[in-house]
Amino acid sequence: KINQALAFLYLESNRIGAEGAKHIGEALKSNESLIWLDLSGNSIRRGGAKHIGEGLKINTALTTLILGGNSLGVQGIWHIGKALRINTILTTLNLMDNPIGAEGAKHIGEAIKINMALKTLNVDAHALPIMELKGVRPVEDMDLQSKNLGPASGIVIAACIASNSVLKMLNLGNNEIGDEGAQHMGEALKSNTVLTTLDLS
Repeated sequence: KINQALAFLYLESNRIGAEGAKHIGEALKSNESLIWLDLSGNSIRRGGAKHIGEGLKINTALTTLILGGNSLGVQGIWHIGKALRINTILTTLNLMDNPIGAEGAKHIGEAIKINMALKTLNVDAHALPIMELKGVRPVEDMDLQSKNLGPASGIVIAACIASNSVLKMLNLGNNEIGDEGAQHMGEALKSNTVLTTLDLS
């Protein structure tokens, strides 16, 4: 188990793999002190993601989780998404450098529609302001131009703005959201009747 006094744990690039993630996931179920956990670059893959996800469903303390560069794939992201539907504590999640694809991004997008705690999410290059994109924290204008955003970010943003009743201007220019991201934006605009300016140039 993780020491009950420990608040920050950095395990970046320690080769813990899925087996190490299993033990950490179990510890998260009962730990009440850890607020920051960096597991980036450990190749925990989908098996490790499942264990971390199970821990997140029960954990009541962790606010920041970094899972970048862990080869999570779509299956791994699915487990994290399931946890986000239940977890009410985590505010910052970093998933960059994982091959989640469009399907994985959709899993996360659907999960954060339900989740009311997550404030920032990084799926490929830049931390997205989830509360603002969803309209929970109201802003009328948002500039995300030139943030190296990829299709995964585009899909997540689309999921967020679909029900945003405040945002009027969104600048996503000079990014790489691609056809997949643009397609999801189009779907989101079918239900969003407030946004008047969307820049995808």
